[in-house]
Amino acid sequence: MDTAQFGSKEPIVQSIDAFLRCLEGKNRSEATRHAYETDLLQFYLWLKDNNSYATSPEKITKTDVTEFLTACARRGLSGVSRARKLAAIREYYRYLVDHEVIVKSPTTGVATPKREQNIRKHLAPHEYHSMLVAAAGSPRDYAILQVFLQTGLRVSELCALRFSDLEMSARPYPLLHVRLGKGMRARTIALEKKVAQALKNYRAQRPDSTSDAVFLNHYGESIGERGVRKIVAKYVQASGITKRISPHSLRHTFATQKAEKGVSTYQLQEWLGHANLNTTQVYVHLAKQSGGKVMEQTSL
Repeated sequence: MDTAQFGSKEPIVQSIDAFLRCLEGKNRSEATRHAYETDLLQFYLWLKDNNSYATSPEKITKTDVTEFLTACARRGLSGVSRARKLAAIREYYRYLVDHEVIVKSPTTGVATPKREQNIRKHLAPHEYHSMLVAAAGSPRDYAILQVFLQTGLRVSELCALRFSDLEMSARPYPLLHVRLGKGMRARTIALEKKVAQALKNYRAQRPDSTSDAVFLNHYGESIGERGVRKIVAKYVQASGITKRISPHSLRHTFATQKAEKGVSTYQLQEWLGHANLNTTQVYVHLAKQSGGKVMEQTSL
């Protein structure tokens, strides 16, 4: 969805364009800008269909915002999705107030939709081992799975990896540098033997390409997130795993396994690139749930 398709004379579209340019100037990530653009244009289209009076930002009311969220709920959108849309509208109006386009935001006093409890799906050791066995015939796919499982990268971070981000000869461990993590936060992750060897094996058989991207698609170009999701889905199915597993589930698997093995919350936060320690704490709680099993296994 692109603001350009709606013409340049609409005051709301013009203000959304200005807001998005401001986000770019603040160095907000492309993924964040795209999410805000999508949510705001959905709000704009809903207004066109439901309130012909709301032709400019100052004419939008608190009722418009709450009714839009209600319409989203009736379409089956989760509390998390509705909370994200409200966050986008709030930030857009914060920008308009700060730039004195309007006096007061219509989002003032609008309650954030309650978020459903997020049950983070992760794989048991026998499940991710089965996926690795199934992918053993493809050096690229095997390396992709190993990178997820041994580093906890996000799918966007994996797709953005370049060979210049890898220091395979570093000592005592090879290093992987995440240059453009979520929120534009960079971090460095040490690579253990299995993932380092998987990357070396893949590079030795990687097709020639002008692209510096580590992982390529079948056209010799940097692989996209959709392609990576298809690869993960392929090996989930091949392994007979019935629960819904995504690339992010492999990130959860990495974090949960590390927490269960006693890795500190602070170290996990650094590896995962979390801005907030509370986000990382979830994995520690998940690890504590298996405390009884650990007690039994370590009985004296």
